[in-house]
Amino acid sequence: MVQFATMRMEFVACLTAAMVFVQDVARRRLCEVSVAAAHYTDLPRLPNERLYLLP
Repeated sequence: MVQFATMRMEFVACLTAAMVFVQDVARRRLCEVSVAAAHYTDLPRLPNERLYLLP
């Protein structure tokens, strides 16, 4: 879940991409992010998820 001041978005991503995304957001302090270890089939994939898997 990505929470901005007036907007909340929920995505699903592989664990590695999610953790890199969380670290990137923490460095930039753009919004709040929380990660849940559950199986969601109805959520969209994290946009550009593959970019968080590249070195």
